[in-house]
Amino acid sequence: MAGPGLVDAHGRTVSYLRLSVTDHCNLRCLYCDRRMRVRLSHFDVLRYEEMLGLIGLGVDMGIHKLRLTGGEPFARRDFVGFVEAVRARFPRLTLRLTTNATLLAPHAKRLAEAGVDRVNISLDTLDRATFARVTGQDLYPEVRRAIDACLDAGLGVKINAVAMHGVNDHELPGFLDLARRLPLDVRFIEYMPMGGSDWKPEQVWRAGDILAAARALVGLAELPRDDADAGPARMYAIEGGRGRFGLITPLSEHFCGTCNRLRITCGGELRTCLFSDRTYRLRPALRHERLGLPAVTRIMRLALLRKPVGAELLAARRSGSGVSRMAMSSIGG
Repeated sequence: MAGPGLVDAHGRTVSYLRLSVTDHCNLRCLYCDRRMRVRLSHFDVLRYEEMLGLIGLGVDMGIHKLRLTGGEPFARRDFVGFVEAVRARFPRLTLRLTTNATLLAPHAKRLAEAGVDRVNISLDTLDRATFARVTGQDLYPEVRRAIDACLDAGLGVKINAVAMHGVNDHELPGFLDLARRLPLDVRFIEYMPMGGSDWKPEQVWRAGDILAAARALVGLAELPRDDADAGPARMYAIEGGRGRFGLITPLSEHFCGTCNRLRITCGGELRTCLFSDRTYRLRPALRHERLGLPAVTRIMRLALLRKPVGAELLAARRSGSGVSRMAMSSIGG
C-alpha cells in the first residue's frame, strides 16, 4: 500500500527519481571531469535487485517518473535486462533513459519492446572533429546511428546539447535543421559551473541569446509550459518542422521553485539537489539485516526536509568556483 507522498520543507512535491546505474563512462567530456574521476569498487555499487527495491520504495511514496542514468548506463553489464525488469515490475511507471548513445544502437528495438517511454541523448555537436575534442573519443558516427535506430524503433528522442561559446555556438543552424527534419526534440542547456570541470564564465551561452539567434533562423512558436513532458525546458514548435526546439535555463531563469526530483547514485547516496554536495547514505541501511527498506524510507523523508533551493547555492558560490565537488558522471546528471 502506498504511503504518504514526498513533500519537502518548501512545499514541493517530489514525483521524479533519477537513478544512476553506474559511475563508469566511456567518454571524458570537458564539462564533466576528466581529471578527478575515481570509480567505486564493485562491492560499493548497488546490485540491480537493490535498485529495484529502491524504485519500489519510491513508487510507494509517490514517484511516478523514473530516469535511469550513469555515467553511461549501457557501460554496465546487462543494463537492458535491468530495464526490462523495471518495466515488468512497475508497468505504470514512466520510464526514461539518459545516455551518450555511443553504445545504444544495437539495443534500440529491445528498449522499445520493453516499453521505454523516451531516450535522452547527450550530443553537444554535429561535427565529428568537435565531438572528439569535447568527449575525448571519436564516436560521433555511433551516436548518429543510435538516433536513427531509436526513431526507427518508435522511441521518443530528445537531444540535449550543453551550450558553450567557442565550442558549439556556431552549430545552431545545424541543430535546428535536425529538429526540422526529424521528429525529435533538440534542447540547449546553459553550461553550469559544476566543480572539477573546465567551466569558465565566458563560455556560458545564455538562453536569451540562443533564442534570439534561433528566431533569426526559423519561425518559433512557444508551447504551453503546462506540458508535463517538457520538464524544466521552455519548448518551441518549429515552423514547418517535425521536431521541437527547447531551452533549459539553470543560470538565467532557474526552475527550483518547481523542482520535483531526487537523485540516487549508483553507490546508494541520495542527493536532493544537483547543486548541493550534501548526500544521505542509503546503502548501509539497505544492506543491514535488520534495517532495510523501512530505514531507507525514514532517511529519505528526513532528507526531503533539508532539500535546498539550488539557485540560492548557485548565487552563493565563490566567483569562478563550481557548485558541486563531484563530477557529473558520479552524480548521474
